[in-house]
Amino acid sequence: MAAPRVVTPAQPADERAGEGAVDGSPVDGSIREAALRRGVMPEAAATEAVATATATATATGTVTEPVRGVLVFGADVTDQVESAERLRAGERLQREAAVTLQRSLLPQELEQPDDLRVAATYQPGGTDAAVGGDWYDVITLGAGRTALVIGDVMGRGVRAAAVMGQLRTAVRAYARLDLPPHEVLQLLDGLAAEIDPHQIATCVYAVHDPNENRLVYASAGHLPILVRDPDGTVRRASEPTGPPLGTGGWLHTTGSVPLGPGASAVLYTDGLVERRDKDIYDGVAALERVFAGATGSPQVMCDRLIRALGITAEHDDDVAVLVLQHPARTGHDAELFHNAALELLGGVEAAPRARAFASGVLASWRFPMELRDLGVLAASELVANSLQHGTPPMRLRLRRTDRRLIIEVTDGDEHLPRRRRAEPVDEAGRGISIVATIASSWGSRRTPGGGKAVWCEFALPAG
Repeated sequence: MAAPRVVTPAQPADERAGEGAVDGSPVDGSIREAALRRGVMPEAAATEAVATATATATATGTVTEPVRGVLVFGADVTDQVESAERLRAGERLQREAAVTLQRSLLPQELEQPDDLRVAATYQPGGTDAAVGGDWYDVITLGAGRTALVIGDVMGRGVRAAAVMGQLRTAVRAYARLDLPPHEVLQLLDGLAAEIDPHQIATCVYAVHDPNENRLVYASAGHLPILVRDPDGTVRRASEPTGPPLGTGGWLHTTGSVPLGPGASAVLYTDGLVERRDKDIYDGVAALERVFAGATGSPQVMCDRLIRALGITAEHDDDVAVLVLQHPARTGHDAELFHNAALELLGGVEAAPRARAFASGVLASWRFPMELRDLGVLAASELVANSLQHGTPPMRLRLRRTDRRLIIEVTDGDEHLPRRRRAEPVDEAGRGISIVATIASSWGSRRTPGGGKAVWCEFALPAG
């Protein structure tokens, strides 16, 4: 902060000309120049002059005009110093409030998906930089799928942090609808304009599906996701990219990039790679080189990326980084993750085949008898629902992780089922209610190629 401007006492110029302090030093504004020539801070010089003037007035018993000028000047400097300190204190309090708000709106603990390892870090800007609106999130969608989000609200301070909190909450709500990434950003774009028409934000929303081993994403003006293959090759998921949120009038689209076992990815905000004296994509290229050689857990990788890019406590922008790994499982870990699928062909006779298939697979996975029976019942009800209301092609997929059993049926019809209360005289309509009652959770979504997927999950017993 610049030194506060000193306002001299209001005296006529002819009365001030040639006057000096009682010790012969200049009065008012010239005290500042004289102090600077002596290498002394003006505030210290003012204090010295006031002390001398006070001593002189006390000794003589009179207050001459020069003495009065020095005293008025000293009081003025003191007031301005106190005002400057109050301003600095207010700025510190405002920054602390913004940092506290920002951190309280970020996830206190990341959700940990079955198939991914994830970690994130946030670092506010230095003491001379206001807090921005960077955020990140990890959202489990069900059926093993995971949404990963990172964004940056333009602007600084409490307002940017508040807008960030509203957008993050909206993303979590839209994610529960299990929409494709571009539709989530489309909804978010309209909401951002409603929150503040003068505020824009960038965002990437990505979904990982372990059955497809791909990361499907949409970007609203954000920097590209970086994906590192098991051999160390780093690729940018840079297309397609739309304009930032809040601009309106744009149809976002979805892209995808492979993310198989052994691969990693990093999502980040511009504070990590942007420097005042360089092009931002030079920073992205530097991040690629560091990411290619980064090893360790996701949290270790976050820390290494921060350090390698030169981010310190005095950095002039806030930074958010989200790292995910799709581990290549071997040995005992591999035994805890299995997939099995059956094409449902032949009309109604597919139902008994599906029950026999589910029973055999769950027995081979050595589940307890109670869980096996519930799994077969859920598979039977989902298949029956698909055969009655869906269209080919149909498929039953069973999947186990170290924490849950997932049963999913896909077909070619886009109408999503709803849980409803069946009347005693109804001959149908109870299948989804039965599944919702016996399973830990259930849901449905539209699939990219047309059609839908209906799924349910059972939590595995501990141990």
